[in-house]
Amino acid sequence: MPIPSSPPAAERQLLRDTVRARIRDAIIDGTLEPGERLHDEELIAWLQVSRTPIREALGDLVRAGLVEMAPNRYTRVATPQADEAVEAIQTLGVLYGGAVRLAVPLLSSSVLKQITKAIDGCLVDLENQDGPALNAHSVALFALYVDQCGNGSLQKVCRDVTDGLAYRLRVPNIVEVLNWAEMPASFRLLREATLDRDPIKAELAAEALHELPGARPVS
Repeated sequence: MPIPSSPPAAERQLLRDTVRARIRDAIIDGTLEPGERLHDEELIAWLQVSRTPIREALGDLVRAGLVEMAPNRYTRVATPQADEAVEAIQTLGVLYGGAVRLAVPLLSSSVLKQITKAIDGCLVDLENQDGPALNAHSVALFALYVDQCGNGSLQKVCRDVTDGLAYRLRVPNIVEVLNWAEMPASFRLLREATLDRDPIKAELAAEALHELPGARPVS
């Protein structure tokens, strides 16, 4: 039997995932900076793979919002824009609100402890007006709800788009862009509702945190 000249699809997919994860991590941690050009030859030398999985991975990152591409012109790390921040956080709110509502009745006592600790950390970030820290810590917080929501389809959607949406919030004036003054009350309401296992109240608090209209904390 002739030996296939190309690797099996599963092997190529695994390599593509590995390449995507490494480029994604380099963008998230700042190794690759906003606006930085991504050249195939440099990526090949860095990642020690062929051009095909790199182009596949970059295509995935374009769809995720972490990379910008114009054919025959450039491929570069996306640059967050202030006018996109509100749309991004509202989109996260739609997704996270549903995940919170599904997850709250299912949470174990150990996950409840993780969530309350994570919320307390976000409150510290708010007090310090540390936008980058709040972005990272709130994404980690809501990932806990997503992991526990029990809905595989929603989990996949959240994991596919969260990186790009959260990345759009990395603008210098994020404290001015968001409704910073109301966020502590919403985080405390989320904490209380989660401990009380009240999914509706928790969902509304999560949506208020993400600038969705009509979802404001109630006493």
